[in-house]
Amino acid sequence: MTGTPYEAGFGDYVQLLKPRVMSLVVFTALVGLLVAPVGLHPVEGFAAILFIAIGAGASGALNMWWDADIDQVMTRTKRRPVPSGRVQAGEALGVGLALSGISVIMLGLATNLLAAGLLAFTIFFYAVIYSMWLKRSTPQNIVIGGAAGAFPPMIGWVCATGSLSVEAFLMFALIFMWTPPHFWALALFMKEDYHAAGVPMLTVTHGRKSTRTHILVYTLLLMPVGIGSALTGIGGPFSLAVALALNLWFLVGAIRIWRRDEGQAEADNYATEKSVFKFSILYLFMHFAAFLAEVALKPFGLGGW
Repeated sequence: MTGTPYEAGFGDYVQLLKPRVMSLVVFTALVGLLVAPVGLHPVEGFAAILFIAIGAGASGALNMWWDADIDQVMTRTKRRPVPSGRVQAGEALGVGLALSGISVIMLGLATNLLAAGLLAFTIFFYAVIYSMWLKRSTPQNIVIGGAAGAFPPMIGWVCATGSLSVEAFLMFALIFMWTPPHFWALALFMKEDYHAAGVPMLTVTHGRKSTRTHILVYTLLLMPVGIGSALTGIGGPFSLAVALALNLWFLVGAIRIWRRDEGQAEADNYATEKSVFKFSILYLFMHFAAFLAEVALKPFGLGGW
């Protein structure tokens, strides 16, 4: 008896676009657009964020198409639309390419060519440089590949201003430096997944002890970026206070991870690593929310320097 072929539904295609990742992209891009010194008309701003979101979804679809083989053997990813068989690989490729073209062309028409070029490069970087090359070839995959997730606030800024600035680069650097400790905390309690899939994550190639040290080092490197960004034109007293608190807390978590041994970690199911991973998401959200708060406070003479 043969089973009835599964027909992909709307929800399956939504999942193909990695909505969780897209939500972070949309938020950071929105902040980059709103904190820029030049404002966009609300309709133009909405269009810009919409097409950046579509571009992020295109990257997710292309990544799922390429990574279907390793996603199938990883517990965290095996239920995704392509490895689970709900969406065919060819469909994912088609959706990814179509949305890539639409998002880049429409962003260029809605805002400017520099923003469209940055979006095109971001999609290319994530789909080709990271997914097809770095992810399977080097333990530095997440370090270099983190640039893909760091471009959205820069794109948002360029949509509004048509140019780059120190503030845009610092928002980029904040996400870029945040990505390694964020993902390595995840990799510590998901090592077996990456080992089974043959992905040379740092935990696989250098072991958990080395990964713990790398998390601490990158957290220390992240701190001046996080605090320094609050001292620029997009910051102010409120964002500085938030940055100091967040970075101190992140450092405490990194030290706790660094001091742990494998026996202790196995015994409590990597509770510390999981808590630091969850906090790292809040860390990034609160940093960008603080930049947004500075803009909201300026009309009352409270935001900014």
